[in-house]
Amino acid sequence: DRAAADGVVHAELFYNLQGNTGRGLPFALATDGLLAGIAEGARRHGMTARLILCFLRHLDEADAFATFRAAEPWFADGSIVGVGLDSSERGNPPEKFTRVFAAAGAAGLRRVAHAGEEGPADYVRAALDLLGVERIDHGNACLADPALVARIAAANIALTVCPLSNLRLRVIDDMRDHPLRRMLDAGLRATVNADDPAYFGGYLLDNVMAVAEALGLGAADLARLARNSIEGSFLPDGAKACHLARIAEVAAEATG
Repeated sequence: DRAAADGVVHAELFYNLQGNTGRGLPFALATDGLLAGIAEGARRHGMTARLILCFLRHLDEADAFATFRAAEPWFADGSIVGVGLDSSERGNPPEKFTRVFAAAGAAGLRRVAHAGEEGPADYVRAALDLLGVERIDHGNACLADPALVARIAAANIALTVCPLSNLRLRVIDDMRDHPLRRMLDAGLRATVNADDPAYFGGYLLDNVMAVAEALGLGAADLARLARNSIEGSFLPDGAKACHLARIAEVAAEATG
């Protein structure tokens, strides 16, 4: 309901259960509950959504593998579309999870990873080279490495940027210093997202408005960000085409 109020048409939701299954919550109960909510969102709002199973990077790879195995029954029908990494980035490089990401790739799952929000550009490169990710979550630090920026731009790899998270974690001290404009100017497929809204203090539209106001983004910039989000999603091509056509229609109305 909250996402629909912000105009969301498709969501790829990160969830991790390691902190809860360790306290006795059954994996199936939590996962099926989330899937029931996704189904209700489709009925109420026409929204689509998929789950991305994230591994807590401050835990070890054996724990990640246990979660991966528990999730296997939900892979075949696409309920869980991919795997990712979240939690504390510093001191927990991508290479900790090379084997479990290889297993995810062999299972046909999409792969993403938090990299370069609090960690260095080398974490972004390792996520690409060692984990085989198709999308980088955050990715701010890549701007420190021009060769890496050129590589990401050439491959059209999406960056899921989370402005209010960056501010709360002191990655930036002021929203006017946010690197989103520089990402767009460098040809990167940057998108705007909400990261733990209840914790970081803002849902999707809050993030969009905060960074748009701080950086002076106009209608054309916002349309580009919307296109990037659809193009960088894991939707099938037909669904992408429908959403992109609607964005083009609204953008044309906005520019008169």
